[in-house]
Amino acid sequence: MNRRIAIRNMALILGSVAVLPSCLNDNKGKPVVKLNHLNVDAEQESLVNELTETILPKTKTPGAKDLGINLFVFKMIDDCYDKKGQDEFMAGLKEFADAVDKKHGKPFHELTAAERTAFVNDIEKQSKDPNNKDKDSKANGFYWTVKGQTVFGYTTSKYFMTEKIVYELVPGRYNAMFPVKKKASA
Repeated sequence: MNRRIAIRNMALILGSVAVLPSCLNDNKGKPVVKLNHLNVDAEQESLVNELTETILPKTKTPGAKDLGINLFVFKMIDDCYDKKGQDEFMAGLKEFADAVDKKHGKPFHELTAAERTAFVNDIEKQSKDPNNKDKDSKANGFYWTVKGQTVFGYTTSKYFMTEKIVYELVPGRYNAMFPVKKKASA
């Protein structure tokens, strides 16, 4: 055997052995996003990811998952909310997950798109009903926070600002050839 081929094969084998553990790790329990103040596990991250996708689904335009809006939501809560707001968000996240599990018997990310949409629509109806006692629950607060941040994240995303609206930096274009009407003499 040629020595160069043997060295190359040995390097491939060693590289594969070094990379193999990361390929086998299913990342259970570990979130993808690194946050400074929030402690979010993978299931909670998945719930928010699916919730943002339910709020802003993929159609002819990219959805929330495609634009990484769930990461934006977590980053905004982590960086811009005070400790009380972060605690309320996490409590609402837990209450929301418990409500889904109580109603459907499985986590939010395992529901079908129709079940997720129906659940979210129920929350919106409950929030607008003045006779509902649960409209001020932490789960409702969590939902409206995520919805607000999802819409904010989408409307300030690079995709939206470059593809959906014509964004023109202030003060705009200079048009040196603008026609001027003569003032009627009095």
